[in-house]
Amino acid sequence: MLLRQVGREWGRVSAEPDAWRSALPVDPDVGSYPEPAQIVPARFGRFVKIAPLVGVPGRGGARGREREAAGRAAQARDTALPGGFSTRVRRAVLGAPLRSTAIARERMRKLVALPVLSADALSSVAYGPEALITVLVLAGTAGLAYSAPVALAIVFLMLAVGVSYRQTIRAYPHGGGSYIVATDNLGRVPGLVAAAGLMTDYILTVAVSVSSGMAAVTSALPGLSDDVVLIGVLVIAVLLAGNLRGVRQAGALFAAPTYAFILAIAVLVAFGLYHAAGRGFEPVPTPPPHAAEGVGLLLVMRAFASGSTAMTGIEAISNAVPAFKPESWRNARTTLSWMIGLLVAMFAGTMAMVHLEGVVPRSRETVLSQLAHRSFGDGGLYVFTQAATALVLLLAANTAYNDFPRVLFLLARDNHAPRIFTRLGDRLAFSNGIILLSVAAAVVYVAFEGRTDALIPLYAVGVFLAFTLSQSGMVVHWWRRRDRHWRKSLCFNATGALLSALVFVTAGITKFTEGAWVAILAVAGFLLVTTRIRRYYDRVGAALRLRPQTIEIPSGTLPPPPETCAPARAAPPRRAAGEGAAPGDGADSEAEDTPEEIRHLSVVPVDALHQASMRALAYAASLQQPVLALHVSPSDEDAERFREAWLLWGDHLPLRIVVSPYRAIVAPLISYIESLHHQRPDLTITVIIPEIVVRHWWHRALQSPLAGRLRRALRHLPKIVVTSVPFHVQDGRRPNL
Repeated sequence: MLLRQVGREWGRVSAEPDAWRSALPVDPDVGSYPEPAQIVPARFGRFVKIAPLVGVPGRGGARGREREAAGRAAQARDTALPGGFSTRVRRAVLGAPLRSTAIARERMRKLVALPVLSADALSSVAYGPEALITVLVLAGTAGLAYSAPVALAIVFLMLAVGVSYRQTIRAYPHGGGSYIVATDNLGRVPGLVAAAGLMTDYILTVAVSVSSGMAAVTSALPGLSDDVVLIGVLVIAVLLAGNLRGVRQAGALFAAPTYAFILAIAVLVAFGLYHAAGRGFEPVPTPPPHAAEGVGLLLVMRAFASGSTAMTGIEAISNAVPAFKPESWRNARTTLSWMIGLLVAMFAGTMAMVHLEGVVPRSRETVLSQLAHRSFGDGGLYVFTQAATALVLLLAANTAYNDFPRVLFLLARDNHAPRIFTRLGDRLAFSNGIILLSVAAAVVYVAFEGRTDALIPLYAVGVFLAFTLSQSGMVVHWWRRRDRHWRKSLCFNATGALLSALVFVTAGITKFTEGAWVAILAVAGFLLVTTRIRRYYDRVGAALRLRPQTIEIPSGTLPPPPETCAPARAAPPRRAAGEGAAPGDGADSEAEDTPEEIRHLSVVPVDALHQASMRALAYAASLQQPVLALHVSPSDEDAERFREAWLLWGDHLPLRIVVSPYRAIVAPLISYIESLHHQRPDLTITVIIPEIVVRHWWHRALQSPLAGRLRRALRHLPKIVVTSVPFHVQDGRRPNL
């Protein structure tokens, strides 16, 4: 193999591996992160504190404890350094960077998971029935007569798709979103189309939820109607800030709005049925609507497509199966059944009340507000209903802030999106995906002036495109596996796929001129961009692949001189603030006057063994100073695979693997380098980054700017040098040597 061949070439010119290990002036084992099972989040937080990587407890005796105490004192001093104005504003708005935290995966009970994961689906009752009636009323009284049959068809669709997703949960117990299911069973392009539908759905979820929430508010406070666009944009900005800060969705705090909305609809339907029983369930005559068009199949299908938007968010539970307590898949299926039951009951109850009360849509008041006015008047129950509706719609918008960045992360992991979307921000959230979602949702919201009826035609296309591909993928899944009860599962998923496809085609045709063309165009543009990005990453990967004719090896390296590389004495502790030195003055750590007094350590972060990383390792070894290779792995399995490749290469340089089970890669890298600095404050640490240099400026966004991030994160520490070894790529095809 090429790795073994490269290793033999290294062995000809490099010192023995034991010589490099004995030359290290630090102990590379500075500690490890706890196991995920040991991490328990706070009651209303998604983060937990863990010990910084400053040493392994119980090792090193008194000298080790002194070094650890010195490291903690140095760290406290370093983190106290003041930042600029922009840094202070950022911390005031978003909070301090979580340098010593990790994401803890929360395991939710069914009673908590139900409101948290069902907010999007259940809140659609606030606008789904109204969207249906808005289309039928165009044909006057004759059109409204079709409301009950169309509502029954939508109820059947809810049941069919709900049962279909129960099969998805059984087949994908670790989470089976539309992108994963379609990619696994239908191929890359259908998977990308499903992802496009999902991302369109999430953007419109924010826009529609905010517009519907504003409609609920302005129905109770008509004086705010003229400012609905401005207020809606401010609401999106608040959602952006909250999610960048790391607001968690789970827990009683975020479950309350959903349960309040369920209670409000239940009380509203109960009051309405009680009043209707007093008149023998005789429907109240509707105001004579002006018919703008005749009743026909096209009108009925448009109403069916619009009302079907009440099903948005059904797939949320199948995406989040690992978030449930064991048995996860069984609890997820039970919760999905509860959600479908509640959704059917709330939708059917609302439609029954619309029919019995003779309510038709108005421009200044929602249908739900009209029903609440007739049942409760202007009293406290009316205010409670409108407040619960507005809150659950905002919670539904916040649901998209979890799912949209997650889909972007999966796309970036598969090289279909820029790799910046795999990065966690200061608050351990996918900040770039959150910002992109907020900007896109705000643009859509402003472009359609915050009108829910104008946004609905775009909504159905993305939702049912993802449903169709996901359920079609499940049909292929069962056909291939043919395990127990596969025929029954295939039948359920085929029914869901057929009905979802029917709604998708209907929405695309009947609402094309009303705005559905925008969603279809967005899907096509997304497919074009993601395939071009994947093509670029494939070309760069080919350029980085090891080749016999371009083996990167150091030229004539020698073991570092004994007087500079022998394990050094533990450095005297740095003076803490208040012990004769001002914080950050660096008087005792940057006092070398001659080159001979500087002690070096080169740290080379290595993500994989390819041309760029080999060039960086060769450069570091050729400096004839101690070298430590560092690999941060997201799992034990990935760490073992990298270790096997390293041993196959020949294990020529010291290697330290840090397993970070919290999805973050850069943050543990920074923490490890800081720990080495705190262990030996007198040491000059040079971080050598392999950097891919692309030819075109528009390709820069597709590369992760690791060197710049490390410089910004480590600039407050003295004696840390960050340098990069460039690897030039021409057109993504071949290296420029």
